[in-house]
Amino acid sequence: MNIQVSNISLNTIDADIRKLFSPFGTVDSAMVIRNKFNGRSKGSAIINMPSDAQGRQAIISLHQTMMDGKKISVDELRDRF
Repeated sequence: MNIQVSNISLNTIDADIRKLFSPFGTVDSAMVIRNKFNGRSKGSAIINMPSDAQGRQAIISLHQTMMDGKKISVDELRDRF
């Protein structure tokens, strides 16, 4: 399951996102989205969890919670087609 986290702190790194989601199950990847020209965070991240059930539990538990002083939004990442 692919998950999107929005409104993260600009200081958040990949390891912070992985640590946040790890209590809910296996995290295959966790990546902060960065501007390709200057490398700065765009304020969002993409997480991949192989278990849909664990991913859904993470979404329910983490949506609208505080991380680094900001209220994050956590949702399933849907295809854009």
